[in-house]
Amino acid sequence: MSTPRQKNRLAKVLISLGWYAADCLRQLVLRIFGRTPSATCVVFYYHSVPEAQRNAFARQMDALARLTIPVSIDRIPQLLPGKRYCCITFDDGFEDTIDNALPELQKRGIPATVFVTAGFLGRAAEWWPLSTSERQRRIAPAERWRQLPAGLFSVGSHTVTHPSLAGLSEAKARRELCDSRAMLQEAMGREISTFSFPYGEFNDKLVAWCREAGYQRVFTTLPRNAFQDVDEYVTGRVPVEPADWNLEFRLKLLGAYRWLPLAFSWKRRLLPLRISRLVCGQRREPSECP
Repeated sequence: MSTPRQKNRLAKVLISLGWYAADCLRQLVLRIFGRTPSATCVVFYYHSVPEAQRNAFARQMDALARLTIPVSIDRIPQLLPGKRYCCITFDDGFEDTIDNALPELQKRGIPATVFVTAGFLGRAAEWWPLSTSERQRRIAPAERWRQLPAGLFSVGSHTVTHPSLAGLSEAKARRELCDSRAMLQEAMGREISTFSFPYGEFNDKLVAWCREAGYQRVFTTLPRNAFQDVDEYVTGRVPVEPADWNLEFRLKLLGAYRWLPLAFSWKRRLLPLRISRLVCGQRREPSECP
């Protein structure tokens, strides 16, 4: 019997199929009139990649390499019209990302960035709910991040303690932004220039404080096409898991889930519920999570 979560996933797949069909029709019309569709780029974000899911993750990377051009969020090339691009990121910094995901990426020459929670290096991810397996998994220690090949993999900041930033005072929020960058730069001997918001939660003030903290680009969990503007500072991402269905993964890869922000916006307008986030985080608003 299907669970509510499976029904929710299926509904999103069906809507995304319709969105993708409409997108293909639009591109066909453009080509008929002699115009080349704009380039598209999707930024994925994973969390944990356990050993049992390594093969599934590898198959996803094979599909990604066939259907898109993998690029790094640190070195975005000029996006050519009509081409599809994809970036890979990971949140939290779990040790199994180094053990299982990064070797598969290295085999295929696919770059990636890991956003690390600086205050939990070498410790369990205690902010995850008790009911989740991630709660027992370890964030990799600094020496393991230092060993990564800098040309292919980079590290970004994910705060010090993974808090809900919008619920903090300005002073505490700024410390989370600034201290995490400083801690990671000292621990790893690398420049830290990118940041991802815990739970995908952000607002204009937090974005401004990120700029002041020295970040060159920040990332949310809003599933939108990325790098559409040369001055883009806030970049959306699409959540992915190794356990995603094949069709589900491909639709995400092809940008078909970008209808979700519009759906979230309409839901907030129509439902008489107080929703305190701009977009769901995977642990906070599971009914809305992509």
